[in-house]
Amino acid sequence: MTYRVAMNLLWCVPGVGGSEEYLVRQLLGLSEIDHDFTIEVFAPKGFSERQPTIANLYLVHEAPSDCMRREVRVLLEHTWLARRTRGFHLVHHGGGTLPRGGKSNTVLTVHDIQWTEYPHYVSPLKLRYLQRTVPSSVRRATRVVVPTHFVAHTLMSAFGTPLSRIGVVRHGLESSLSTEASSEAELRSRLQLGAGPVLVFPAITHPHKNHEFLLKMMVEGNEAWRDESLRIVFAGSAGSHDESVRTMIRMLGLESRVVLPGRVSAADRNGLLKMADAMVFPSQYEGFGAPLIEAMRFGAPVLASNCGSIPEVVGQAGVVAPLTVDAWNSGLLHVRSERSDLVSAGMKRAEEFTASLSASDLVREYHAAINGGAA
Repeated sequence: MTYRVAMNLLWCVPGVGGSEEYLVRQLLGLSEIDHDFTIEVFAPKGFSERQPTIANLYLVHEAPSDCMRREVRVLLEHTWLARRTRGFHLVHHGGGTLPRGGKSNTVLTVHDIQWTEYPHYVSPLKLRYLQRTVPSSVRRATRVVVPTHFVAHTLMSAFGTPLSRIGVVRHGLESSLSTEASSEAELRSRLQLGAGPVLVFPAITHPHKNHEFLLKMMVEGNEAWRDESLRIVFAGSAGSHDESVRTMIRMLGLESRVVLPGRVSAADRNGLLKMADAMVFPSQYEGFGAPLIEAMRFGAPVLASNCGSIPEVVGQAGVVAPLTVDAWNSGLLHVRSERSDLVSAGMKRAEEFTASLSASDLVREYHAAINGGAA
């Protein structure tokens, strides 16, 4: 028997970043493996233009709105989406919340519940919305899927959700991920990196990403961190904390040592990772942290914090350290001295996080939901 699954991506609007990437990569993985599901995608107006590969692989139903306003998206979930998905066996809601109407047999993806630990990192209005809707959504879903065991345990701790109702669906990199890489010489010239060592931090400037910690290390760290020839590339879009990061760079006199190219192309990302002494990742909270796996795939040793899901994702394939000056002093020396071994371990670790393996995890959870929700 073939089952019809509707994937609700109405929350996939420009700017959601990693959450959209997670589901899009699962869709790519589903196209690579055999399974007994027919997937149809329900997405905002303009989604097919932004994601042409998905539009070529799947039937995409575009809503009559771009869904940039949350209240519009919620209304469409309760009306347009509910009507359109009545004939499906299962509806997969990918954005962490569940409408109160529509198909009763559901899978709910919860990427993380960072707002329970860092409520001050979201606006008061959004916080009230999350507090009102997420616990209820988790209770009502037939099956809840999360990217790591860390997130599963936070749901159990915060909402009392039984682990038997939660499935871990790993993040995975698509087989078609571009391996094109800008040359080191070109990047050093174009980005004015000089001839010294380079560290890369590929992250949007949101507060929990913790760019300030790296700036602190460049002033208070050991000689390796204070090296005037050292360049750190903050390769990510401007987030809610962008101006604070730029202000701190100016106050500390680090304008010549911190490079801010914004979100870079895949070729530049790959080239930067290949040439970097390390991909540094001092984030205070991650539900997964896809840049960790991307760095391993492209040959960058990883030096990361020990926060959230990061130790689970990195495993023994990188250096995980508490957010202290002493620990990161040692960490940078470690990734330099053990570069070859860490690169090899990272590439092997990345093989465990592919889009096809992620899709296989998801198929398992779809079957569990159709069979009543328990593992």
